[in-house]
Formats: sequence, structure tokens, C-alpha cells
Amino acid sequence: MHFKHPEILYFLFLLIVPVLVHLFQLRRFKISYFTNVRFLKELSIQTRKSSKIKKRLLLATRLFLLTCIILAFAQPFFEAKDSKNASNEMYIILDNSFSMQAKGKKGELLKRAVQELLENTPETTQFSLLTNTENYWNTDIKSSKSALQNLKYSATPFELPSIMAKIKAHKSAHKKDIVIITDAVGLAEKDVKNSSTEEPYFIVPEAEQKNNIAIDSVFINQTLENFYEISVNLSAYGEDFKPVSMALYNQNKLIAKTIINFDAKKKKVSFTIPKESFHGYVTIEDNGLTYDNKLYFSISKTKKTNVISIGEPEKSNFLSRIYTSAEFNYSNYSSSSLDYNSLEKQNTIILNELIEVPQALQTTLKAFVSKGGNLVVIPSEKSSISNLNAFLGNFGKIEFKNPESKSKLITKINFDHPLFSGVFENKITNFQYPKTTNSFDISSPYPAVLSYEDQSVFVTAIQNPVSGITVFSAPINTTNSNFQQSPLIVPLFYKMGQNNQKTGVNALTIGNNQPYFVDVLLTKDAILEVKGNEDSFIPIQQILNNKVKLTFNDFPETAGNYSVFDKKEWVENLSFNYKGSESDLSQVNTNVISDFKTADTISTIFNTLQTERTDSQIWKWFVIFALLFLALEMAIIKFVK
Repeated sequence: MHFKHPEILYFLFLLIVPVLVHLFQLRRFKISYFTNVRFLKELSIQTRKSSKIKKRLLLATRLFLLTCIILAFAQPFFEAKDSKNASNEMYIILDNSFSMQAKGKKGELLKRAVQELLENTPETTQFSLLTNTENYWNTDIKSSKSALQNLKYSATPFELPSIMAKIKAHKSAHKKDIVIITDAVGLAEKDVKNSSTEEPYFIVPEAEQKNNIAIDSVFINQTLENFYEISVNLSAYGEDFKPVSMALYNQNKLIAKTIINFDAKKKKVSFTIPKESFHGYVTIEDNGLTYDNKLYFSISKTKKTNVISIGEPEKSNFLSRIYTSAEFNYSNYSSSSLDYNSLEKQNTIILNELIEVPQALQTTLKAFVSKGGNLVVIPSEKSSISNLNAFLGNFGKIEFKNPESKSKLITKINFDHPLFSGVFENKITNFQYPKTTNSFDISSPYPAVLSYEDQSVFVTAIQNPVSGITVFSAPINTTNSNFQQSPLIVPLFYKMGQNNQKTGVNALTIGNNQPYFVDVLLTKDAILEVKGNEDSFIPIQQILNNKVKLTFNDFPETAGNYSVFDKKEWVENLSFNYKGSESDLSQVNTNVISDFKTADTISTIFNTLQTERTDSQIWKWFVIFALLFLALEMAIIKFVK
């Protein structure tokens, strides 16, 4: 037992006062004898004995009364079990990612967690509240009530290490109590164990309904003369799905609707729409999460792609048959007649069997690629290896080595490469293999697009966010190869010509930070603005000749259809969507938090901390005992004779 004011215990010396008073009352008196009192002698002895008992009882009660009063003022207490952490600071981490839309026993997980915080957090408790995107430092439940009630779901996934890093960076002289409220979807063991030196408390609300259907992507499956055939990919997470309805909207007008039966985890649904600009969304209705039930996308009015080839005309004739006037503005120049000023207006440049790439052209092409242009390099049998390597060194680590004078078959297709995405419905294993007679050995850390039978590279590509550089290891003229007669040449060169161009579905993902290029000619001081139905923002932008490079970072905050404006003039339509990383509710892994303290509700944690860290005050008991002894004293005086 401890005392808050131990100096008051010195007043225990006052206990001698009742003792002295008692002794004074017991002093001897002179005895005088009277006649005729013989019969009262026995009664006198009995009265004297009872008087002594009464005085002793009164002395005892007064001593106990005074002792209890003194001890009560000294405020005795029993020290708390965890008193050393009583001054800890409280940090509450609240996961507001889209997976918290799932429904538990009492409604949506996030809304229920917010309600419990509002109802059970003591008004006197100071804490810091951190969500996926917002931080509220050193607040209390009254001050943060409005923020909690207006808390929205975040497009930013729950990343525990980054939030814990913020807490570590928040300097404090005290230790920290950390409460983490999350559904643990996608929570990795390394993120939990390496994120904090403190031992956090976990509250993991559980979803009752884990079935969910998500729209993954939309793409143009086939381009017809007057129509687009678009396909929608969906994923089903869980089991035993009921049929769901899907609708397609353009400019908020319903243009198609269908019912989907899920007989597999993956489903592809196709629609046929007019071949014109599109600015809308596809949506489904299911009982799972709602954020992934809608996917916004845009299709721009088709523009011709500018392609130029540099090389001997007789070796480039095959390109004019691929890049037709209906979709491309194609032209060919020899290196001697090339107008360098025209290169910046191109989308794709093909170097077709140049013996040497001049230094001036190297400098121009380096700037062209950095501004979003695509480059294709086809070597000549007489190409200078040192010149090629010096040129390609500007873009990556592709390196030409010794030439090989032997016939090799091209047998392997990388169906997963972006240059072949959407080209083949099925993986082909038995096709007429093209061949080359002379080739170069290539060292490339990048995935091969096409490979020889000996696993060496025939075509490789450097893919970056703004452009693509495709490199062949052999000439493909009719003398050295029959690749021009292969059915592979058309889809390959078609894709290389349109690589990274806006010829398909526009559906950007919020937070991906992938640069986007807008074909517009701006003055030096002009600024592009992105506007939606409810909000607008100005992205980071860089003027590149006849293009503007836009970087969106974490904007916009809300998925939807947007448009790019130059002042009040419309430039282009954009569509933004949330990441689909929260869709699979079966990713919950509670094993990663098995070594940490857990609780069902926030009130349990507050009660536990209060119990373990609050001293047991017992001075009130001494006040009660003092009152009892006072009552006992009064009773003795009144009833004991």
C-alpha cells in the first residue's frame, strides 16, 4: 500500500490525546463512608465495572476513528499493475480502405468501427487518429467527432508500414499505445512484424458476406467497319453466386443491359457499340463491395497514327501494306533525304536496316523517345555493332554481340507481352515457323517478344510508361528472312506502330502515377485543367512540342468520367477508376497478428488499459470506517450504561 500524502501520517501522534483523556478520567478519588449504605455496596461494585467497560470501548472507537480520519487524508492506494505505462500516448489507426465496405453483424465494418469510437472513447482521453490518407494529431473524441462522421472510403490501400513510419516520426517523450482497426485484407506478416517496436492492439472486424464480384477491365476486342466490339472482364470471389445484372452507359444514357450467370471465377461479357467517341461506364449490381461495381472508361474519336520509316525504300515496301491510309499517316525516307524537323510530329519511327545511325539522328531520337515516341530498330547485316550499342545505350541495356551466319527458326511467341495483348484468342503452338539466315546475338535483360528455337532473342522490347523501344536481332528483308510472309508480321508491326497511343479504351487507375500524353499545342503560359462532375484539379504538366505530359499522382480522389480543358476549350476525355486490390475479401489473414494483443471492441481496450494502469484508491474506505466508528461511539454513549 502507498500513500499520496505520507506526511499526514505524522498526525498519528495525536492518538495519544484520547489515551491521556482516558487516563485522566480514571484518577482515584477519596472514599467517604456513610451510614445505611450497606445494601448499596453490591450495586456500586457492578456500576463501577460497567463504567470501566464503557470507557474502554469509547477509547477504542475514538482511537480507530481518529486513525481512519488521518489515513483518509493521507490518501492510501494500491499501485496499478502497469503504472509505468500510465503516461503512454494513444494512437488509433483506422483502416478506411474499400474492403471495409463489407458488411458485418452490425453493418458496414468502417461505419460500425466509427460508431464504436464515438460511443466508447472517454471524453478526457487524448489520442492521435490516423487513416489511410488523413492524420489528426493530439485530439480528443469531441474535436474529432466531425472528422469521424464524415470519414470516406479511401482509394489508397491500407499500408501499415507507411502509417507506422508517420507515428515513429512524430517525436514524443512518452511511450506509445497503438490500436489498429483493420479487416486485415492483404495484410502481410512482414508488414506487421517490421512496422513497430511497440506492441500494438489489433481490432479485426469480420465480414459476414465475403462473396464479391468485381469489374476488372474493359477493352476493345474487335474493331469493325462501323462498330466496336468491347469486352468486359469480371472476377468472382467466393462461391455460389446468383445471377447479376450488367448495364452499359454512355453519357449517363443506358445503351445496353444483360444478365450474367457465373459458372466460373472469371467471366468475359461483350457488347457491340457504334464506332464513335464514348464517355461512360459499365456497372453491375451485386451484394458484395460496391466500389468495384462500376468501371468508367472513354474511347476517343479515332485519329490516324503518324509512322515514319528511315531506310532504303525497296526494303520498306512491306510497311506500306501494314500501315494503311485508313488508320496511319505513313511515309518513308532514306537517311540522306530525311527532314529532322518532321520527326517530332511522329508517333512511331522505324530504323530499317541502317548501316550506321548518325550522331545527329541519335540525339534527335533520344529526345523523341523521352517525349513519348515509339522506336523500332531493325539492324542491317552490315551494321556497326559499336554504333548500334552506343545508340541503344541511351535507352536501356540491350547489347548486340557477334553476328551469326546460320539459319534459325523463330518458334516461340511471348503471348503475355504487351505487344501481343489481345492479338490471339488462344495460344498457338503449331504455326509455320519463319526463319532468318543471318542474325546477331543479343544480350537483353528485357522479356523477349519472339525467340528462336535455341531460346535466343529475335525481337525484344523496352517498355516504359511513356514509350516503347523494340529491337530486332536480324534483318527481315526477303533475302535474309521469310518473316515478311509470316502472319506474325502484321499484328506485331501494327502493335508497335500504335504502342502507347490512344487508340483503344481509356481507363486510368487512381494512384498509378503513369504519365499521360495529351495531343495539344499549348502556349508557354497555358495550363490544362481536369474537370469532373463534382471536382476539378490541375495535374503536374510538361509541354513537349505538340504534346503535353500529364502526371496525376493521387488525383483525382473520386473515380469517374473527367475531361481535359485548355481554359474553357474542351481537349480530351479521361476516365479514372479505383485500384481493384481490395476486391478479394478472402485475403484476410488473421494468423499474421496471432502474436499480438487483440480485442473485439475499442471499449475492451480502454477498459483494460484503465484497469491495468489506474491506482486503486482506498481512502474512501477509511472515510466509511471513520463514519462507522463515529456511529458506534454514539451508540455506546447512548446505550451502554
